Amino acid sequence: MSYPEKILLHINGQWKPAAAGRTLAVVNPANEQVLGQIAHAGIADLDEALEAAQKGFAVWSRVPAFERYKIMRKAAELVRERADAIARMMTMEQGKPLAEAKMETLSAADLIDWFAEEGRRTYGRVVPARAGGVSQLAVKEPVGPVAAFTPWNFPLNQVVRKLSAALATGCSIIIKGPEETPASPAELVRAFVDAGVPAGVVNLVYGVPAEISAHLIPHPVIKKISFTGSTAVGKQLAALAGQHMKRATMELGGHAPVIVLKDADVQRAAKVMAGSKFRNAGQVCVSPTRFLIDRPVYDEFVETFTSATKAVKVGDGLAEGTAMGPLISERRVEAVGALVQDAVQSGAELITGGKRIGNSGYFYEPTVLSNVPQTARIMNEEPFGPVALMVPVGGLDEALEEANRLNYGLAAYAFTRSADNAARMSSGVRSGMLSINHLGLALPEVPFGGINDSGYGTEGGADALEPYLNTKFVTHLQVE
Repeated sequence: MSYPEKILLHINGQWKPAAAGRTLAVVNPANEQVLGQIAHAGIADLDEALEAAQKGFAVWSRVPAFERYKIMRKAAELVRERADAIARMMTMEQGKPLAEAKMETLSAADLIDWFAEEGRRTYGRVVPARAGGVSQLAVKEPVGPVAAFTPWNFPLNQVVRKLSAALATGCSIIIKGPEETPASPAELVRAFVDAGVPAGVVNLVYGVPAEISAHLIPHPVIKKISFTGSTAVGKQLAALAGQHMKRATMELGGHAPVIVLKDADVQRAAKVMAGSKFRNAGQVCVSPTRFLIDRPVYDEFVETFTSATKAVKVGDGLAEGTAMGPLISERRVEAVGALVQDAVQSGAELITGGKRIGNSGYFYEPTVLSNVPQTARIMNEEPFGPVALMVPVGGLDEALEEANRLNYGLAAYAFTRSADNAARMSSGVRSGMLSINHLGLALPEVPFGGINDSGYGTEGGADALEPYLNTKFVTHLQVE
């Protein structure tokens, strides 16, 4: 399957162009060529989607959980069957290596399966009554139509969590898909449609993000929002949701610390973290960023990490052997370059990388900076690119102080052989997720979310369904 020439909106069971006929170009970040055009939704399209979601909710909320489960499982199988084609589209529009795109696609199917299963277990409970003849029940009901706003860095992964949680609980949804990477989420929606989801239950739009959010969030049809994106935008949308008493799940930015203590397996830690740092060109909310290395092992870690960094093959994600693709846009290249330049001017040592690659495509060298001062912008602003910041620390106390200095709190990583140190970090690192001695985040069955400026709520594990459910208390006195 080649890249589609036209990517349409999906509203009320129909694939259709925008009412006003407007379109936006989709650009391949590896070569800057136009891949196709997406339909650009206006207010009329959004109103049609809102009406469809309301009607879709009336239908889907009455479908038994077991029937919803069967349809979702069928959608997951369709995603697996189409994985090669979907992954190729994703690489063309997003840039990541084809192997990463294929893994994301198959992981999306696993997420659908897990949420489908968990949707059958949205149990209520019986509360023992104080008097005879009284029953007290807490029952779970779907909250209503959902508005979901998703980013371009993981075109399937971020959509599928919101979509699956909504459908598993009996909600309908309007997805504001990413304009930069529209084809792969459209194929995800197509799998659900082909699996038998009724018209109006799943709707997909693209357009001006601010215009869409300003129209959907306050609208009385929408009962819950879920947003993945930057902290700055997330705060604006959370405030808007609060004004209208809408439930919100916010998965926002991060600046993940990596603590490597002198008792760690330094060689393994460096190699594992290098692989994680340059995944998706560092355009990952949980990407390891601030490397806080115990001074006795600092040189060894930096040397090993740098060696692994220099071995990363950068190129078109469709090319054989590519380990890191381009950034998503010219704007991202300029932003990352400006942060690196500021860090060097502030006193950081550039170990490797630090430059744009070539004149075609948005490629940037995998970069390692050493002895980065706390005053550098990149130590305080999420770089969202292929840049690793090395900082020597004098033991665990100093590492914890720096790890917790910023108000972000999404992901953190740590390496130690000491059970005592692991326990101290487990309680001492302030973040929504902490992975010690391995990469253990983002599985379907575990929580995924942050605290502080990194948002609130979770999009993984059993807790991910709760924001899509109302708890209703029903008490009944049996009258003779």
